[in-house]
Amino acid sequence: MSRAKRGAGKGRKGGKPPSEPPRPILAEPHPERPPIPLVIAVVLTAVLEVLDITIVNVTLPHMLGAFGATSDQITWVLTSYIVAAAVVMPLTGYLSKWLGRRRLLLTAIIGFIVSSALCGLAWNLESMVLFRLAQGVFGAPLVPLSQAILLDVFPRNRAGQALAIFGLGIMVAPVIGPALGGYLTETYSWRTVFYINVPIGLFALLMSIGYLPHRAIKDIKTDWVGMGLLVLAVGALQFVLDQGQMRDWFNSRLIVVGAIVAIFTTVAFFLRGWNKPDNIIDLSLLKDRNFVAGTLAITAYGISLFGCMALMPLFSQRLLGYSPAVAGTLFIPRAIVSAITLAITGSILIKMFDARYLVAAGLVMTAVGTLLMSHFTLYVDFWGIATPGIWSGIGSGLFFVPLTAVAFASISKGQLDEASGVYALMRGIGGSAGIAIVSWLFVRQTHIHFSELTAHITPYNRDLAPYLSQNGLNPYSPESGPLIAHEISRQAQMLAFNDMFWFIGLVTLAIIPLVFLMKKPEKVSLVPAH
Repeated sequence: MSRAKRGAGKGRKGGKPPSEPPRPILAEPHPERPPIPLVIAVVLTAVLEVLDITIVNVTLPHMLGAFGATSDQITWVLTSYIVAAAVVMPLTGYLSKWLGRRRLLLTAIIGFIVSSALCGLAWNLESMVLFRLAQGVFGAPLVPLSQAILLDVFPRNRAGQALAIFGLGIMVAPVIGPALGGYLTETYSWRTVFYINVPIGLFALLMSIGYLPHRAIKDIKTDWVGMGLLVLAVGALQFVLDQGQMRDWFNSRLIVVGAIVAIFTTVAFFLRGWNKPDNIIDLSLLKDRNFVAGTLAITAYGISLFGCMALMPLFSQRLLGYSPAVAGTLFIPRAIVSAITLAITGSILIKMFDARYLVAAGLVMTAVGTLLMSHFTLYVDFWGIATPGIWSGIGSGLFFVPLTAVAFASISKGQLDEASGVYALMRGIGGSAGIAIVSWLFVRQTHIHFSELTAHITPYNRDLAPYLSQNGLNPYSPESGPLIAHEISRQAQMLAFNDMFWFIGLVTLAIIPLVFLMKKPEKVSLVPAH
């Protein structure tokens, strides 16, 4: 027996303790009582990252005037952030191993705070785009790290609560973003949309420093070729999705080149890394049926969630004439109901029912709410708009927690950071795809309905003369043409909105078969395995 072992044996039998000083014990969360400050900190950081995607939308007209930019140029304020975040997000697992989870999270929070303050100080469009790129780079790890940390610190029997808390930020933040952004912009300045991140980020930083446990840093070899292919693939795909509508899709040579780069690099990345153990992303995750099905489901759900988020401000402001602040309040009932449902699902329902049935129920409820929106008219009131949103909010609350729980049920704790990065990336790509597809189809359907309605405007139309007479005009008045064109345009857009809500509702229902491709987890707790 070695000297060290004999010394240890004496200590156990009551002899003198070893002469060498004891090693310091790293702070670890209590297995039954997760540290509340750490939970608050990681949720706040996730909220900040997700919120900055939608909160900035309402400030774009104000930035356009402040920077003297065109409508095409100002979209780079959104695109730069989304593309940068998408490129870095799947690298979360690698960065966590390379830097350590604690160091990565603290660096990301500090970088996000500094870049947010710089965005608020931006003096021209070029500086704003640069600072938004930095904000996206530092913000990217916040969401996957938050999910991984919560799943790590919560005990097995409380995984549903962990995911419900995380879902409050991920699912509710995009909904309240337009309301908060509209209020801050109208009450103070568009710059406060960025400044608000500073105190919240500092608060989260202080709590993270005190409670985030240390972990050993792994000495890993960097797969630079794999990283380059991944960055090119994700960056090109996000660029195509974000700029396609602005540049008339494949009629633009730039979009065609972006699509070719995205396809080629994606195929090369998978062919090269499928059986490569040290690939920049562990592709063995894709051998987990639950994880793959869950990731595809959350990607498709992004079309439903963010598609509605893109349509509703246009509908309420362009057609109904609501101010940005009032239009934002339309989402508040949905956010409140979604938060309540998330809490109930995570703490009670997930223990009582098969999680897959809860996911399916959530999809049905979301689809019901969206299909009700397809019956909107130009005369719908506030609660007529908000009530279908409440149904969809209940669906979101039922959907997110069980889906994530089943998707991560057999993911080991060592793969949590990596799996969370991929999951968050695909959720973001789904959102970008949803906005791009819905925006393109909306313009297309508007043109179709405008042509169909215009065909009915003839001197023989019995409704034309009475409509014009209500406005003191007749078919031969010079003002009749612009008035009729304006009304046809409004009606065409209304019909296009109805079409889009039908489309989103059907896409939501089409996700249901994916749910039943997932295996029922053996344990009710649905916690990732060790």
